[in-house]
Amino acid sequence: MSLIQAFRGLRPAAGQAGAVAAPPYDVLSSDEARQRAAGKPWSFLHISKPEIDLPREVDPYAPEVYAKAAENLRKMLAAGVLVRDDAPCYYAYRLTMPGNDGDRDHVQTGLVAAANVADYDSNRIRKHEFTRPDKEDDRVRQIEALNAQTGPVLLAYPASATADALIDAIAQGVPAADVTADDGIRHQIWVLQDAAKIAAITQTFDALSALYIADGHHRSAAASRVAAARHQQGRQSPADSFLSVIFPHHQMKIMDYNRVVKDLHGLDESALVTRLGTAFTVEDSAQRVHPARPGEFGMYLAGRWRKLTIKPELIPDDPVESLDVSLLSNHLLGPLLGIADLRRDKRIDFVGGIRGLAELEKRVDSGEMAVAFALHPTRMDQLMAVADSNNVMPPKSTWFEPKLADGLVSHVLD
Repeated sequence: MSLIQAFRGLRPAAGQAGAVAAPPYDVLSSDEARQRAAGKPWSFLHISKPEIDLPREVDPYAPEVYAKAAENLRKMLAAGVLVRDDAPCYYAYRLTMPGNDGDRDHVQTGLVAAANVADYDSNRIRKHEFTRPDKEDDRVRQIEALNAQTGPVLLAYPASATADALIDAIAQGVPAADVTADDGIRHQIWVLQDAAKIAAITQTFDALSALYIADGHHRSAAASRVAAARHQQGRQSPADSFLSVIFPHHQMKIMDYNRVVKDLHGLDESALVTRLGTAFTVEDSAQRVHPARPGEFGMYLAGRWRKLTIKPELIPDDPVESLDVSLLSNHLLGPLLGIADLRRDKRIDFVGGIRGLAELEKRVDSGEMAVAFALHPTRMDQLMAVADSNNVMPPKSTWFEPKLADGLVSHVLD
């Protein structure tokens, strides 16, 4: 089986994309999803967050929640809101994020395809994060209830001018879907049905050495589990592949993923700043510190910003330990603030860079947190180097923007 293949996508009917498209299931709480879906009967949130159609006391992971998702999908199919392509297709997906403060818009154009589960299992589709069994279980139940994959995995492919050109050639003319979401992100979908062009894309991607998971580790792991279970039952189906959107790595936008900590672990401001001098140079700043390069950090403490710069001799030649998220943990969060486990320690929280440095100030000034740290974004080449070395990144290392929408293309497993 090829690395990727075309598939019969389940998509909004003509004129329905705006009513259907929804934020990813994992970026909204249940209450937020209820608010976003209010008065929108065809919002895909009724499928991806079906607990919004049940009493609030119902556990979001209860069996009736997944049954509700399947019921809502059947309703949308019966109403003709969602329709399935008659033949396997590829789809171009363009994301446009407006620039801020005079910056140019960010545009990235990728391919919606069914990626091979076997290549995920063999690590040709490479990972950089651990997964949590409970989150995998949730996605497995959702896939089985719907008999479909509705949340795409965000993948990256290493630079290929041929692949870029083939995808750009799809994204011409009037798109099949063109939606600008509440956050200002524009989502456009074009459909490729030409068999010869489909074959050329399949062949081009099959020549690539690897693909890289950017976001969606739990979705891809769940797809692998569903495929394995169906094979054990003697069933072979489109479950052997998983829904993905694949962008060229040089178009991907990773934003900073910042940290806030509840207390100073028994230190006062002066003692903490003094002890920072062991591993960092510390400079006062009269303005917000948005790190300009790797190895720089902003620290907001007691109403003041400081710029921290890691001492060069402390940066190891290692794809994981040289990451800024690792340097901050190994030389500050762990030894000075006593945070050894980023996954379980309740004293630390994480703030995506899309919220800006003002959010860090807000959480410290409110008294909720004692100190905040702004980081330079992880780079795509760093992510790929970690994945190539069969290692994983520390938790909360990457925050990708813009986010894919749910509902624009789904993968049915019949």
